[in-house]
This record gives sequence, C-alpha cells and structure tokens, in this order.
Amino acid sequence: MSKKICVIGTGYVGLIVSVGLSDFGNEIIGVDVDPDKVDMLNRGISPIYEPGVERYLKRNLETGRLSFSTDIDGSIQGSEVIIIAVGTPPKENGEADLSFVENVVKSIAANLNSYKVIVTKSTVPVGTNRWIKEKLEEYAPGKDFDVVSNPEFLREGKAAQDFFHPDRTVIGYESEKARDVIFEVYRSLNLITVPFVWCSLETAELIKYASNAFLATKITFINQMANLAETVGADIHTIAKTMGMDGRISPKFLHPGPGYGGSCFPKDTMAVVQTGDKYSVDMSLIRAVIEANDRQKSRMVVKLEKLLGGFSGKTIAVLGLAFKSETDDIRDTPALNIVEGILKHGGKIQAHDPKAMDNFSKVYPEVQYCHSEFDALKGADALVLVTEWNEYRNLNLEKAKSLMKGNIILDTRNLLDINLVREKGFIYEGVGRG
Repeated sequence: MSKKICVIGTGYVGLIVSVGLSDFGNEIIGVDVDPDKVDMLNRGISPIYEPGVERYLKRNLETGRLSFSTDIDGSIQGSEVIIIAVGTPPKENGEADLSFVENVVKSIAANLNSYKVIVTKSTVPVGTNRWIKEKLEEYAPGKDFDVVSNPEFLREGKAAQDFFHPDRTVIGYESEKARDVIFEVYRSLNLITVPFVWCSLETAELIKYASNAFLATKITFINQMANLAETVGADIHTIAKTMGMDGRISPKFLHPGPGYGGSCFPKDTMAVVQTGDKYSVDMSLIRAVIEANDRQKSRMVVKLEKLLGGFSGKTIAVLGLAFKSETDDIRDTPALNIVEGILKHGGKIQAHDPKAMDNFSKVYPEVQYCHSEFDALKGADALVLVTEWNEYRNLNLEKAKSLMKGNIILDTRNLLDINLVREKGFIYEGVGRG
C-alpha cells in the first residue's frame, strides 16, 4: 500500500529520494525553503547534475505522484511519513552541524496532527535519532510518532542506480508499527530481494559512518602505496590489480589518485573522529587517513611544480574540476588545492570541466574557463588531468601537442597510456607509475 510522504530538503539526497520513492508508487511532496528551486523542480528541471534524475523527475510529476512545495506545515500535516534530508555540514572542529535538522524537528513537532514516522536520511552522528525523539517529546508532549534511521548510500554520478538497486537497505527502528510502515514504503525493493538490515537507531547511524570511513581508508592506503611505488620504480596498477584478486580485499576503491573529495568522505571521516573524541574512543587510524589525504592533494601541487620548475609566468591547463566524473560537485575536490597552489605562486590557469565550471567559477573567478579541453590547452606550458571524465581518457595527443606551448603532462588519475604519451614527445608523470 503506497504512502503519503513528505521529504524535507530537496538537495542531492532529498531529490533522489523524492523521485525514487514516487517511482515506487508513493505519493511524495518535496519541501524546500527556496521558492525558485521549488518552481524549477515543479517544471521538471533538476537543480543538480545527476544522470537520469530529470527523466524520473518528469515522469513522476506527470503521473501526479510527485510535487514540490514551500509549505512545510501543510506538507507535514498531510503526510504519514516525514523524511529529513537537510544538510549536516561540518563545523570547524569537524562536528556535524545539526541546526538545520533541529529546525525541521521543530516544524514537525508543531504539525503532529496524527501518527507519523519520522525518518532521518541526513547523515548524522551516533545518538542524533535518539536526540530527535527526545526533542519531539519535549516540543510535542503526548503526540504519537516514531523515529527511524535510514541512512543513504548514494554515489554521485550513479545515484539513480544506487537507489533502485542498492546493495542493502539499513533501517534503524524501535517499534513494530514503524517497521511495518517502512516496509510498505520500500515494498518495491523487497520484490527484487534487496537485503534489509533491521537494527537499532545507533547501529544504523554508525553503519553509515563506518562504511564511508573504511572506503576513505582504502583510497588513502592505495595512494600511499602508489607514492611508494613511484619512488622505488614499481607499477601501482599491477600491484592494485593483484591485490584485488584476493577476495578478502576486492578491486574496488583501489585506484590511486590525487586524494578523495566530495560531500561524504571528508565530512564523515571528520565526524567519526569527533565522535570518538566525544566518547574518549581512539580513532587514530581515521585521523591519520584525513591527514594523509590532505597530504596527497598537496603532493600533486609539488609534483607539478617540480616538473615545471616553478609556476611563475606559466600557463597550466587543468582538465577536470569536479571531485569525480558524472557530477558537478566541487566540494573538497583536489582541483581546489591544485588551482590554489598554482595561482598562489604566480601561475595562470585555463580550465575545462563538462559540468563543474559554473560551480568552480564561484570560488575562483580569476581562472579562465574554456568551452572545450582543446581551448584549455592552447598555449599551455603543462596539462594536469584531475577528474576522470571519459572524454579525457581518449585525448587526441597529436592535437594537444600542436596546441600546447610546453610538453608536460601530470596525470593524477592515470587516465592516459604512458607509452603512447611519451611516444608523442610528452614528459609524463602519473601516480604510482614508477
């Protein structure tokens, strides 16, 4: 039986959840404080770049199962399930800022006109759902509700695939009534035999952080091994491929590069360390991962500067600004560190990215943004590849050579064929390709 669901927050997670649950047959109303954003969504225009999302958005708007509104009070009152999907950005000390969550909780409390299941999709520290329950009891004593923790595991660029075909669905709950409601919300996933993990609120919260912290650790490990490999003359690709053949390790997330970025790994690893500090539990491994990742980003700047003999007066073509391909997200992207390092030491930048240039230009308006990768290469002393967009993998090297002033390539993602690049007369350096 379909449910009437209010999704509060139409950012990355909120939008994917809204279109996904409506496609499952539920009646969804997405709520946001930004009227322009709401208008855009109701016209079938996605405010984020994510492959497939506009198709699902338009389809479910047309069926009438999906709509968007700025009316949070009416939307809560008319729904049985309330999903919290607002941001939890890090504070300066790494702790998650729960101010947006608390504002939503106050709105929910003021509109508890019937039994409701409050579901937290936002990534929140351990104990937050317990805190939400206590706040609701404080703000709306005697009202009937349940709180559920349902963390998301969406990869940017593959979010639609991840929503409809997840590895698992994690549900932290306390009452059988709430469990029955959530089971109906996700009934479509049960039909394709997706594993469901039913657990406590605290366990669900920590599953999310543990998963992201482990993946961040795996990335950092292979980056450090890559640094060692290039120093001693070994090939990290063969090393990583052979490691991945071991079923205990698996080949995923064993790709060396300039360090992780994005909306999850940096924020979540810092939150794990902060939570450990709060409860006096040693999180030194995760702390080391954070520090090593920062050094990896800085290492790319040092490598490029060494190849060029300094940045002053040099023009560098930067291909890729997003933290990964298939997204326009620039949060904590290694490109920020690279661009800052070049500009700080007197270099000039000509940049290209298929999707992220608008976002990046708000941070660095002084960069010259180009219509194509080849426009960015014109007159450049060096090329640095930062994001693994497919169009950069098959870069026309002869054309690049004819356009560039210099012949240096720093390939931070190991996208190019090292032998072919050198045959074309380039000085090439990758990551871990000793």
